[in-house]
Amino acid sequence: MGSTKRIAEMIVTALNEPGKTKFAAVRFGNVLGSRGSVIPVFKEQIEKGGPVTVTDFRMIRYFMTIPEASRLVIQAGVLANGGEIFILDMGEPVKIVDLAKKMIKLSGYTEGDIPIVETGIRPGEKLYEELLADESMLDSQAHEKIFVGKAATYKLEDTLAFADELVQLPVGEIRQNLIDYACEHQ
Repeated sequence: MGSTKRIAEMIVTALNEPGKTKFAAVRFGNVLGSRGSVIPVFKEQIEKGGPVTVTDFRMIRYFMTIPEASRLVIQAGVLANGGEIFILDMGEPVKIVDLAKKMIKLSGYTEGDIPIVETGIRPGEKLYEELLADESMLDSQAHEKIFVGKAATYKLEDTLAFADELVQLPVGEIRQNLIDYACEHQ
């Protein structure tokens, strides 16, 4: 998980403490068909005759559908006591290059008709998506396909103080400070 997403979760869980409102976080995989999803990108590249671009042939990701994402949000709202992190059981992760190959085949082409090109991983991008750092972070299974991650308790003042410090930094230092802070607060 990226640093900004991790810090957003920290803020949400910290917000749970002061008032009567229940705050909980929901972790998504890649939502198929959503804006920014790889599926429409691959589809367009295939329609144009290629190449299909894949960041790294080793890259894997978890996927969920829009209805699954919607149900997860609604069910998390019902199940939340406050401060939890809800995660959908999305099964096994998918190799992005395999997804590209399947889409090419489903479009009526055979292997080699449309080239697949590796573009290279971008700074900060991960090859393997981790929804949980390890299984010990699981608290329970709230529903048949919904896991509840153990939410550490964060003080809202500390998290907001970090955010205040962050905006004072030179732009070139922000990214590393986000990464460091997120790693320190796993």
